[in-house]
Amino acid sequence: MERSPYSLGTDARPKIGVIVLEADETLEDDLRTVFPVSEAKLHLSRIPSDPEVTVDTLAAMERALPAAARLLPTEAHFSVIGYGCTSGTNVIGEARVAELVKSTAHTEAVTNPLTATFEALRALGVARLGLVSPYIEEVAEPLKATFERRGLVVPHAVTFGESSESRVACIDENSLRNAAYRIVEKEKVDAIFMSCTNLRTLSLIAPLEAEIGIPVLSSNQTLTWHLARLGGVTAEKPQFGRLWTKPLPL
Repeated sequence: MERSPYSLGTDARPKIGVIVLEADETLEDDLRTVFPVSEAKLHLSRIPSDPEVTVDTLAAMERALPAAARLLPTEAHFSVIGYGCTSGTNVIGEARVAELVKSTAHTEAVTNPLTATFEALRALGVARLGLVSPYIEEVAEPLKATFERRGLVVPHAVTFGESSESRVACIDENSLRNAAYRIVEKEKVDAIFMSCTNLRTLSLIAPLEAEIGIPVLSSNQTLTWHLARLGGVTAEKPQFGRLWTKPLPL
């Protein structure tokens, strides 16, 4: 067999890695929508996750994170890697998530929806936040407490009281819109945050912002915005909400 000479090419696109939950049915579509192939080189891994969401099942992902990060291309040096779980990050800890991902993958930065949301709130100057969570109180309440501990006022929070990831992925836009309205009709807030990467929020954000007159954030929106800013994708994408016109705060 004759050997043919070859040369190696380069790809200047930012390399973005994301660890998606096994039970998540929404985030991968949203990532592909936000990051066209012309703009970024996107690599995804999956992490084992329980179909029922509790504090214990979220905490269990800590042990699986290094293996999930290791499944990203080992020779690639990523501009940024994201871990796609808001409540999981809240249970495991933001710094611990970054440490575990960097233990087995080569990357300049690590983010997650919780860290991304704090950066988004800073960029938008939000002090009073309305919170929407799909989950049961044992998961939703600690998340609210984290926002408050970091200096935000959360005057009203709404939950759907759900523990099944498959049902969370099917919550419709009208339910999300109604939850946002329940908050703004009762309290004055600077923004609404819809927590959970499995919620189908991306197409709802811009029209809902137009309706209620304040920024609307969601886990997938803040995560993709933070991935873009850390990864060197600077394009504004106002179709995904006001946040996408903001630079990363210094």
